[in-house]
Amino acid sequence: MHDAEKMSIGNLRALLMPYAKSDRMRAMWQVVDTYLPYFGIWGVLIYLLKSGISFYAVLPLIILAALLLVRIFIIFHDCTHGSFFVSRRANVVLGYISGILTFTPFTYWQHNHLVHHGSYANLDKRGVGDIWTLTVNEYRDLSPIKRLAYRLYRNPVIFLGIGPGYSFLITQRFLHKWEGKHERFSAMVTNVAIVMIVALASLIIGLKTYLMIQVPIMLIAGAIGVWLFYVQHQFEGVYWAHQDEWDPVRAAMEGCSYYKLPRILQWFTGNIGLHHVHHVLPKIPNYRLQESYDSTPEMQKVQKLTFIKSLRSLKLNLWDQDKHKLVSFASAR
Repeated sequence: MHDAEKMSIGNLRALLMPYAKSDRMRAMWQVVDTYLPYFGIWGVLIYLLKSGISFYAVLPLIILAALLLVRIFIIFHDCTHGSFFVSRRANVVLGYISGILTFTPFTYWQHNHLVHHGSYANLDKRGVGDIWTLTVNEYRDLSPIKRLAYRLYRNPVIFLGIGPGYSFLITQRFLHKWEGKHERFSAMVTNVAIVMIVALASLIIGLKTYLMIQVPIMLIAGAIGVWLFYVQHQFEGVYWAHQDEWDPVRAAMEGCSYYKLPRILQWFTGNIGLHHVHHVLPKIPNYRLQESYDSTPEMQKVQKLTFIKSLRSLKLNLWDQDKHKLVSFASAR
């Protein structure tokens, strides 16, 4: 057991507390270097498509816009934690704007994500804001139809292909009775704004042009976002435990990955690969995660998850409670 595991979660948070401070200039610069290029690429795409350029010729710009939308979502994520700006109102305003751009209701997602922060790596609190994961015994007890449904859900073609589009474009449009008034309000505001944008775009550039840009950007960005969330808590050696054994330090340091990405991808993903740092202290804004990691030796003792290693997690679909690790369907048999 390394030193960080011997410390309490309070001790770890105290070490990181100097970095849990918003910086107005750095935050504003992120708005400038993220949102302006995103809208600029939209303008170029509209011009090119209206000029008769083929969709495949502009696909590189579509991918670039999708990467910027991922970065916008990370800023949205910071706003839900109230960490991007010092001002709560500024976080809410930018959060709503970013939520409209990413088709994600701000308060609705904020509620589910904060539940996730209190329940990740806990086998007794699965089901809100996480990837559907069953234990080996739970899977064996399912009917054949439900087993098939679970296998389809865990299939990469589904959860990285169909899943993100279904989630961001469809399911987040609906209101649910279990939601509170604030969550329902944010969903209604986001939906109304999206309808207004679609209507305005239809009048100005045409519905076809709008959909040719918006839909692929959302699908690509959604797939990247779902993959990032997946590997943050589903990887070889991940820690999960039942409530009576759940350790917040091990949950943060071993239940969350340090996804080591190339520098350019780290920029587009807003340092979210330093996920163990984020879960120790969620109030650290994304633009301070790297420096907090570099300056805190305790944070550097976790194992790095590289892109190649992360691909192995695609075959890990069930939690084996006897072996205390994620295993494949074949292993479960």
